[in-house]
Order: sequence, then C-alpha cells, then structure tokens
Amino acid sequence: MTDQKPIGKLAARAAIKGAKRDAKKRELAESAIEALKRYGYANTTLRDIAAQSELSLGMLHYYFENKEQLLIYCVRLYKEAFAADIGARIAGAKTREDLFQAFAEGLAASIVEEAETHRLWYDIRNQALFDPVFQPVVAEIEGSLMGLVERVTGERSDSLSTPVLYGAVDGVFRHLLESQIVGNRRSIPDLAEEFRSLLALASKA
Repeated sequence: MTDQKPIGKLAARAAIKGAKRDAKKRELAESAIEALKRYGYANTTLRDIAAQSELSLGMLHYYFENKEQLLIYCVRLYKEAFAADIGARIAGAKTREDLFQAFAEGLAASIVEEAETHRLWYDIRNQALFDPVFQPVVAEIEGSLMGLVERVTGERSDSLSTPVLYGAVDGVFRHLLESQIVGNRRSIPDLAEEFRSLLALASKA
C-alpha cells in the first residue's frame, strides 16, 4: 500500500509532462506548416522551416527527428481538422439533398479558405508513390476521407463502390483546387454547385 502513492504521483507527473510535450509539438507543427504549405516538400529543409517559422533548429530536431516526420505530423493534424469540420457540417442534415449540400459547401469552403494546405496534402500523397515512409499516413488519411464519402453517399455495392465514389470526389476536388491556386478563383457557392451536381449524378448511377 505504501508504494502505490509514489507510483501514482510519478504516473500523474508523467501524464502531465506528456500532455505538455504533445501541446508543444502541436504548437511547433502549426507554426511550421505555414512554411511547408508555401514552399512544398521538395523545396524546404528543417533549417528553412525553422527560419520561416521563427523557431530554433534545435527545437525542431528535439520534437521531430527529420523533415519527413514533421511533414507527416503536420498533414495528419490538418486533415483531422478538415475531416472533423466536414463531419460537423453533415451531422445536422435531415434529407439526402441537405446532406449533399452540406458536404458540397464544406468542400468548396475548404478550397477557398485552405488551398495552400490542401496543396501540401497532394504533395505528400505524390511523394508516397516514391517514398514508403509516407505510405502509412496517406493510407490512414485516405481511409478517413473515404469514410466521409461513404457517410454522404451510403454504401453503393449495387453500383459504384465507395473507393470509386471517393476517387470521383477527389478528382473534382483536386481539379477545382488547382484552378483556384493558379488564379481562376471562384466563389464558394459556385464551387459547391460543382460538387452537388457530382453527388446527384453519382446517386443515380
């Protein structure tokens, strides 16, 4: 009995220390992502990221062994927030049309408001074709995004499968994103209509 108290205190201290470390790691990643999304994977080093983010190189190395670990953490952090936002938007939909509209508006708003961050996601996804270090996180993120598409469209075992529907939504998203980035800017309602039309068409397939 006398040994349990010190052990409990040590465990509590370790938990607090771990929480502080996680919070600091997240804070560093949120600063670093600004540099990463501006210049992309290939054109930045940890030194560049430290300079752009006004962080010390030593601090980055303490929390992230290399640029790949930092990039993976940053992209996972952002995509989790993206999936949570879309999930919250579609949660209150009462009809299929409302569901499609909420999903479409969420995708459109994200293109307009977070284009550079999505560009970083596609950068790491392309890198995964050549570098296996990125493959697990890409598979994890795509799995969660596919789950969102399935929530919106339902399982379509009788016609289009979820991976096919996800590929269609992703293809349109990437096309509209690239157009937005190169200067062919469109409004959220305009972009949302593209996604809503796609979903309506897919539901009839």
